[in-house]
Amino acid sequence: MNEIREQLNNTLDIFDHPELGTPYKGKVRDVYDLGNKLLMITSDRVSAFDKVLSTIPYKGEILNRVANFWFEKTGNEIPNHVIDTPDPQVLIAKKTKPLPVEVIVRGYITGSLWRDFEKGAHTRYGIPFAKDLKRDQKFNEPIITPTTKAEYGEHDEAISREEIVNGLVDYKIYAKAEEYALKLFKSGQEWALKKGLILVDTKYEFGIVDGELILVDEVHTPDSSRYWIEEEYEERFSKGESQKMLDKENIRQWLLDRGYSGDGIAPEITDDIRIQLSERYIDLYTQLTGSNFETKTGSVEERILNNLKKAGYLK
Repeated sequence: MNEIREQLNNTLDIFDHPELGTPYKGKVRDVYDLGNKLLMITSDRVSAFDKVLSTIPYKGEILNRVANFWFEKTGNEIPNHVIDTPDPQVLIAKKTKPLPVEVIVRGYITGSLWRDFEKGAHTRYGIPFAKDLKRDQKFNEPIITPTTKAEYGEHDEAISREEIVNGLVDYKIYAKAEEYALKLFKSGQEWALKKGLILVDTKYEFGIVDGELILVDEVHTPDSSRYWIEEEYEERFSKGESQKMLDKENIRQWLLDRGYSGDGIAPEITDDIRIQLSERYIDLYTQLTGSNFETKTGSVEERILNNLKKAGYLK
């Protein structure tokens, strides 16, 4: 906890170095085009409802480490974009032509899907839902609820499979993306369960390079996925209580509890909240990977610069 508090003023917000060119800035990642590959910096920014709100100590490092854990674990079955990792928050990746959609796989009805269900807006995905579903209920089989892939600052929009294959993505390519997504989700759920966790839902992004469909961006991170504590699920579900979460949904719920869902000025994310969120990310990392997380203090930007120079990406 002392190290986390010390790190509050050393987090990485923006990594902007002219020598690398002009980056594409996402909600969390700053991406530099190196010609035949990409240099991706995972910042410590935290966003919710498509708005960047603050930074969280160690968040970027944990996201990158978790993603690389899964890229390595699944790489023999599902090809991915990883080339090199010169720093805990940096990924050198293959440049692809990204699919314009995100493939979201859900094992439970919760979060935004539950909010859509309550409002009757869930029909836009073009798949049937039972009428008597309860919040956090497990589906008989995982479902796919794809969205468009919005630019930074814009909203992803729900889209049906039919709309995707009727103009956005070739049918065979999208069918392969769905196949990969369901395979990854099954593997992720099985591993998480062994670690006392439930992989609730997640998003996958794919791109094409040299005619091959590959997994890009991140995989099974606490930003792209929901994780619940498995041993508490049944009791909390039967009582209608919220699940214990180890992911970014904590900040979304904190904001919703204060009446904020994206419109107007967001409540201030205090240092205590930033520390609590950091602890959740660290807890998820250690439980999921079985590895300890070392909370070093100091400038993240300086460390990245030094490592990029050592690896030859900067002079």
